[in-house]
Amino acid sequence: MSEPTEIDRERDYVDGLFARLDELTAEAEQRLAETRRQAVGGNHQSRSERDAYARLYEDTIATLERVGDRLVFGRLEVSEPDSDEDAFRYIGRVGLRDDDHRPLLLDWRVPGASAFYQATAAHPMGMRSRRHLTLDGRTVVGVEDEVFDAALYDDERTHLQGEGALLAAVTAERTGRMTDIVATIQAEQDRIIRSPLEGVLIVQGGPGTGKTAVALHRAAYLLYSYRERLRGSGVLMVGPSSAFLTYIEQVLPSLGETGVVMASLGSLYPGVHASTHDRRDVAAVKGSAEMASLLRRAVRSRQVVPTEPVTLDVEGERLVVPPQLVADAMKRAQDRGKPHNVARVTFNKIALDAMTRLLADQLRERGTTVDEADEKVLREDIRSSYDARVLLNTAWLPLPAEKFVEDLYARPNWLASLTPNWTPERRALLSRARGSEMTVEDVPLLDEAAELLGPFDPTGGAAKRAAKASRNRDIENARQAIENMGVEGIVTAEQVAGAFAEGGDPRTTAERAAEDREWTYGHIVVDEAQELSPMQWRVLARRNPLRSFTIVGDMAQGSSPGAARTWDDVVGALARRRRGRAPQVPIEHRIEELTVNYRTPRSIVRAAGEYAESAGLVVTRNEAVRDGDPVQRVHVPRSALLDTVAGLVDTERAGIGSGTIGVIVPEADLDAVRHRLARTEADVRTLGSPRPGSVTVLTGADAKGLEFDGVLLVDPERVGSDAARAAAAVYVAMTRPTRRLTVVDVD
Repeated sequence: MSEPTEIDRERDYVDGLFARLDELTAEAEQRLAETRRQAVGGNHQSRSERDAYARLYEDTIATLERVGDRLVFGRLEVSEPDSDEDAFRYIGRVGLRDDDHRPLLLDWRVPGASAFYQATAAHPMGMRSRRHLTLDGRTVVGVEDEVFDAALYDDERTHLQGEGALLAAVTAERTGRMTDIVATIQAEQDRIIRSPLEGVLIVQGGPGTGKTAVALHRAAYLLYSYRERLRGSGVLMVGPSSAFLTYIEQVLPSLGETGVVMASLGSLYPGVHASTHDRRDVAAVKGSAEMASLLRRAVRSRQVVPTEPVTLDVEGERLVVPPQLVADAMKRAQDRGKPHNVARVTFNKIALDAMTRLLADQLRERGTTVDEADEKVLREDIRSSYDARVLLNTAWLPLPAEKFVEDLYARPNWLASLTPNWTPERRALLSRARGSEMTVEDVPLLDEAAELLGPFDPTGGAAKRAAKASRNRDIENARQAIENMGVEGIVTAEQVAGAFAEGGDPRTTAERAAEDREWTYGHIVVDEAQELSPMQWRVLARRNPLRSFTIVGDMAQGSSPGAARTWDDVVGALARRRRGRAPQVPIEHRIEELTVNYRTPRSIVRAAGEYAESAGLVVTRNEAVRDGDPVQRVHVPRSALLDTVAGLVDTERAGIGSGTIGVIVPEADLDAVRHRLARTEADVRTLGSPRPGSVTVLTGADAKGLEFDGVLLVDPERVGSDAARAAAAVYVAMTRPTRRLTVVDVD
């Protein structure tokens, strides 16, 4: 019998890993079934414990199943192992141990796996070699070694110096969904991914350098390495659009993480999922920092002191309320610095107390005896008086954020009173009828208004009162349980009741966070960060008071109106604000650069760079690692544009096979091009998730962050004119392909 080959040995080991994976999955499924069958009766605490265990097993099963056939991808050989069992470290998407808790497979995020990404021949980090494993399903079909120790060279090993796996990944056809790069992370990427949690990390890199992949893998790494700190608060991942989120949505689950809240800029406000953008001039106004002070003035303007005394009918008694009484109550409520709707409760209480004293004094002047008990009755009479309710609501009405912002757009006279220094033309940009669809640029204004207004309870406090009553019942039940168990002094009834409440919510941290506008995250990852306006940064700053951010982008690609020009502008937008005129509190930040372009062929990088230079655009230079087809340039008269584009799509299809094609067009041509291509192409899309073999017709703005095997850039001059920064928009469009680029100039 012949000696087993390296592939044979790897197949045996990997077969054992998959067997262990199946064993753990079956075990978790059995325990989940047993947990669900438990009869816990009416005991609240027992139900909570059962549900918590069920959630644990469900999460475990989901994690193991999502790994699927992509469990393991690499191996390290240790230079000086403590034993034969420690000679090799297998690296995968999750960690596995045997029944005796010995490690079989290292999770790629643990410190012991870092050498798989960072070791070199010059700095082997205690390793003799690194091996990449290629699997077809669950079967090892190839191995590739990078040898750091010359003594290991023999005839059986293949020596591609690590480029084989990387180049196979970057040259593969696009599937329409981003995949993880955990098997091919490069050293500079790994160093950034494993950076500490604290402070603001800015990752700057040109197109194709793997910024998005680094951002996603960093989110997975942080959740794993700082699990205790992030378990209760979660991580927020923000992308530029819903199409972008669809493109990346499978990456984190494939890495074993489901605890990240994914949000586009249009969905940062619970209940709103905006996808349309305002015109550039409108977006520039809405995104500017001055909108924050405008909204603050608008809220204050809804707190109105009457201009003359108001007469109330209180159970037949006429009470004249002077404006100063309302003004004093309003000033005292405002001085406490609470949001409008919260401070209104204080205002009502102070005003009712003052009106009660005024009515009591009025009765005493007529000789009526009024004691403390009588004053309580008088206060209730005033509170229930129709006239008093009208007075208080006229002075300080509770407001929902959505209606407040709609009114600001729909009431030109009110807006004019708030913006005396604006031109009529600038005010007209905000004019909009009530009931209009909310845009992406409206979302930060809604959030700012909600912050200034505070919670709005249309039930008049009924929900809050019901929650308080439920809490009181839980405390009483807990007190009785403590007495029955004889554990007085060890825990309090309030602590036990709190545990009941926490365990009673079956939603995950991510689910609860996504539905709560006031939720604060442990960390926020922002991709395509160069596009955010000052108002959008204010939203994210509220979501993370500790300012723990990973900010990923390329300033040269910024094309949206009102976006920052430098990373210093971004850091300034995130700076903590003090009250009054005190200076802002600076925040710790550091900048890392990605310098190697793994995605874009040299020919396309060169053409895009030459265009950027000619347009006066300062771009981040990077080194492309592979060659590609030369860039094609076609000139066509407008009358023949649609048929020419259809013919070029056929040419692209012949060149890239079943890969994805992106047709980037001016917004005005979007429908016409899509309809023309639909006559000859089976799968023509506008946004959504492109599938293998599909053609996606989209604008330059929608293309940001996406990638295609082949790209047709149609009429770049007009594609640029759709954006606030024309050169940046064209540069972005030119750098979307991974294989072929054709530029169609319209004469």
